[in-house]
Amino acid sequence: MNKPIQFFSKSRWVNLVAALLISTAIVSCQDDPVPAVPPVVSASTNALSGIPGSEVTATINAEAKGGLSAIKIRRNGVPDAAFPDATFNGTVTTGSYDFKYTIPASFTEGDQVVFLFNSVDKGGLTSTDAVITVTANAIPNKPIVEVTGIITANTTWTSGNIYRLNGFVRVGNDPTISVIPAKNSGPTLTIEPGTIIYGDKETKGTLIIQRGAKIIANGTAALPIVFTSEAPVGSKEPGDWGGLVMCGRASNNQANGYFELEGGYSAWSGGGSAPDDDDNSGSLKYVRIEYAGVPINPNQEVNTLTMGAVGRGTTIEYVQATYGLDDAFEWFGGTVNAKYLIAFKGLDDDFDVDFGYSGFVQYGLGVRGATLADQSGSNGFEVDNDGQGSLATPFTSATFSNITIIGPKATRETPVSLQFQSAAHLRRSNRLKIHNSFFTGYPNGIFIDGTNTVNHATSGELVLRNNVLAGVENWGGNGFGSAGTVFTGAPANGANHPNAPRGFRVGAGTASFSNGVFTLTQLPIADKTAEAWFLENNQILDKWQDAGIDPTLFATASPKVTPNAGSMLLAGANFTGLPSFFTTVTFRGAFGTTDWTAGWVEWVPELKNYSKGL
Repeated sequence: MNKPIQFFSKSRWVNLVAALLISTAIVSCQDDPVPAVPPVVSASTNALSGIPGSEVTATINAEAKGGLSAIKIRRNGVPDAAFPDATFNGTVTTGSYDFKYTIPASFTEGDQVVFLFNSVDKGGLTSTDAVITVTANAIPNKPIVEVTGIITANTTWTSGNIYRLNGFVRVGNDPTISVIPAKNSGPTLTIEPGTIIYGDKETKGTLIIQRGAKIIANGTAALPIVFTSEAPVGSKEPGDWGGLVMCGRASNNQANGYFELEGGYSAWSGGGSAPDDDDNSGSLKYVRIEYAGVPINPNQEVNTLTMGAVGRGTTIEYVQATYGLDDAFEWFGGTVNAKYLIAFKGLDDDFDVDFGYSGFVQYGLGVRGATLADQSGSNGFEVDNDGQGSLATPFTSATFSNITIIGPKATRETPVSLQFQSAAHLRRSNRLKIHNSFFTGYPNGIFIDGTNTVNHATSGELVLRNNVLAGVENWGGNGFGSAGTVFTGAPANGANHPNAPRGFRVGAGTASFSNGVFTLTQLPIADKTAEAWFLENNQILDKWQDAGIDPTLFATASPKVTPNAGSMLLAGANFTGLPSFFTTVTFRGAFGTTDWTAGWVEWVPELKNYSKGL
């Protein structure tokens, strides 16, 4: 018998359909990938601020479910090699980056920089950006510490303050000229790199390092120490304060072996009958001295850096004397040595040497402003044995090498003060020695003044050797404003320049000076004219361009101090017979291919506001 066909019940059909639907769904889900989760990044802060030169920090946190590959960094929207990406191995899912940024010292208040950060996983997915904006705050004025009187204990001046000199501030007590303090018996003033010192104008603020005391003012190329005017930008003038005075116990040619520096302010100098030529007054390195030279009495100004019988135990290197009302550097006796000196736009002489100074100086630059000259007559070098031109011993017999003297006259059309005189005025019985140096731009080149001085040149005790003197193109007929035969074509035609000053290339004897015109009565040196004597061991160029110096050296705001490629000054130096103090180099003048002014020198101090520091 046939069995009847059996059908599923309604409920069983429902269950079967449901099972099929579930199975289909499961298979469908297994075929579709799980959506990836993008990485994320966050910053511990979105805004940082600080004063220029300060460091700001933040933490950047990143998470990537797909494996963290990198935290990418952009500065103002673009990658910056100073901020390389932070990389990870792709096996971790979280990571962090310690962000550090030094706000540039050149920033001013309100300047900003924006950093963007994003994270990337190993699959290449990228997060949205985290943003940090860094803003420069205003630099607060540094506190001013008033300084007066006598410093009697070891003292340190720190770069966090500005120090203001009121009146004559003395390091050490030296009350009597003839009672000479023992060596190292006085206190030491130490000045930190980057410290600013003002001199008060009304009280004629001056810093005097007395005999037996020391100053240790060792700045750096990045953080020089600055002595300067406190006048605001636009109001600074030469003579806004006194200057820096160092008094030592070394040899000199004054009566009894001691003396008071010009001005009568008890700056006693000299070691008396038992001088100490190795005396140590401290150390100056990377120091700028600006706008000094206040008159102590009428026509008696303080020099920018005055050295009275300072001994060779003292270190003086990398010092710039700028816009002084009197001499930039003056040595009154002593034996101290020095390197890397800059006399910039002073009023009187760049390098003034007196009272039997016998030390050594290598690498010096003098640059003049066309209208800044003193009523007494302004020179590159002014050298005396003493004020009377006597034959007192020890003679002024210092040795200078690698000096560059740039006078005010850049071109024949440049108007200059009628008070400018000589690139080197060697007078009053001195026995100075100058080697491997360069001179240009003055009405007179070299002037050997007076019978005794000429005699010392004749005997070989005054020495000029391996130097280069250059004229100014078509400035008169001789390159120094006067008639001559160097320039025989227009516009000179061998005649005087129509406007004074007018001078000579090399002269010896006596001269009168009136309204910028020099009248020379010649004396021979070793039976030769002064120029012929000079040319035996030195060179004269018609114009300074032939030496290969850069025209920006003539008192511009940003001079190129190194000679141009191919310059004759880059070779030809000779140090035969010179003391071991002098470093043997190939170049003549103050510079070879290395600019030793870089970083620490300021050519435009009139625009500097030091109230907040350097």
